[in-house]
Amino acid sequence: MSPVEGETDSLGSLEERIQQAIQLVVRLRREREAALAEAASAKAEAARLAAEMKTLQAERKQVRARVERLLGQIDQLSAG
Repeated sequence: MSPVEGETDSLGSLEERIQQAIQLVVRLRREREAALAEAASAKAEAARLAAEMKTLQAERKQVRARVERLLGQIDQLSAG
C-alpha cells in the first residue's frame, strides 16, 4: 500500500467516524428534547393532581363538618 492510499484510508476512516459522531449527537439531542418535553408534561400533570387533591381535601373537610352538624342535630332530637 502506498503512502497516498494509506492517507486516503485514514482520511476515509476519520470521515466515517465523524459522520457517526454527528449522527449520535443528532440522535442524543432529539432524545434530550423528547425527555424534556415528557418531564414538562409530567410536571404539569403533577401540579394538576396536587391542585385536584387540595380541592378534594377541602370538599372532604366541608362534608365532614356538615355530617357532624347533622349528627349533632340528630343527637338533639334524641335528647329532647
